[in-house]
Amino acid sequence: MIRTITLPDLGEGLTESDLVEWTVAVGDTVELNQVVAEVETAKALVQLPSPYAGVVAELLVEAGSTVPVGAPLLTITVDEPSVVADDGPRVVDGEPAVPAAAPERTAVLVGYGPLVEASARPRRRARSAAWVAAHLVDEVVIAGRPVGPRVLPPVRKLAHDLGVDLNRVEGSGKDGQITREDVLHVVSGDRSTPVVARAAAVRPPAARPRVGDARPGGGAPSRERRIPVAGVRKQTAAAMVASAFTAPHASTSLTVDVTPALELLEQLRVDLAGHRITILTLVAKAVTLALGRNPSLNAHWDEAAGEIVEHEYVNLGIAAATPRGLLVPCVKDADGLRLPELADAIEALTEAARAGTTTPGDLAGGTITITNIGVLGVDTGTPILVPGQAAILATGAIRRRPWEFHDELALRSVMTLSLSFDHRLADGAEAARFLVDVGAILARPGSVLGMV
Repeated sequence: MIRTITLPDLGEGLTESDLVEWTVAVGDTVELNQVVAEVETAKALVQLPSPYAGVVAELLVEAGSTVPVGAPLLTITVDEPSVVADDGPRVVDGEPAVPAAAPERTAVLVGYGPLVEASARPRRRARSAAWVAAHLVDEVVIAGRPVGPRVLPPVRKLAHDLGVDLNRVEGSGKDGQITREDVLHVVSGDRSTPVVARAAAVRPPAARPRVGDARPGGGAPSRERRIPVAGVRKQTAAAMVASAFTAPHASTSLTVDVTPALELLEQLRVDLAGHRITILTLVAKAVTLALGRNPSLNAHWDEAAGEIVEHEYVNLGIAAATPRGLLVPCVKDADGLRLPELADAIEALTEAARAGTTTPGDLAGGTITITNIGVLGVDTGTPILVPGQAAILATGAIRRRPWEFHDELALRSVMTLSLSFDHRLADGAEAARFLVDVGAILARPGSVLGMV
């Protein structure tokens, strides 16, 4: 019997996903809830388990394709249940055989549900050399057996985007796992890439189109390169366009002497050893405190109800640049966290975003966002609001500059804070008060005592 697996509803109102990678191939034996594919939504990478046990008959979608919810992905040949003979129930050791009860299922993300008593690890049928050659599977061959390189899906996608052959990369991670840094080192030429033996029957991956390659069918070389817009990039573009044309943006900036904040930071790193306290941590804490005095910057515009909704909590978004594009996971109830807890939460979220393991829940519900453009060497900018939020704060690079200090000129560490805000929710004076409060905490950390 042939069963078809379709793309399930992944929640969060998502209507489509990009199929990043197949984890099975035609001819593979799969068990119930064995992962068959990795899909990428605008929110996160999601593993899709199989709702059937059987043999993969056909893959209906190519990796890299955008697939709408409900579209067929693959077909699986499922064994027919055994039929009881007409002459009565089967007898075993003198006793009637009792049919086994259907296995109980429990709920999972995509709604298939695993067996309560499942085997420890799903089995995968061994592939013969002839099968590998016939299906052109790109695998490393060691001692005559196909062995795939150890690599996480986000790193595999990064390598694909950069045109790096993972079979020629030596992994520096645990048990030889290939890391993001390994791939980037190959691109930059910082690390040699030893060649790993491959089956002669397996052809190497096709080269990616480059500027200057000849056009298909002949003709002059192209001087352009087209990149499909999909996944996070596609969703980010749509969100930014919607934000720019629905919320009236305004912006303001303030340059602050953060030398006292950096001095405090050195002491905190000693007092709170074991926690990664950074200037971003201090800015995040300053933002949560300043919002208590300026609630209009922690709100959203309810168009349908014709109301301004001010939040009595702070879900602090932290913009993170990742190989998949810009992600903004948020620290839930950040205003209730102590400084070390806030530092741990920010570190966990940004690491998960870069590793591609951020959950849809981590990316939803933000009320205000911080984007640290200073790590890119930029002093100031005008960030675009995250849709539904009242404000976004950009922190610039810290520079050593001549600065007035105690009526004299001194070399100080200064940073520019840039605030974009929704002018429907806050006017210029309210935004300025918020920005001045954040700046005051960084310039004079003791001033926080007058704010709480």
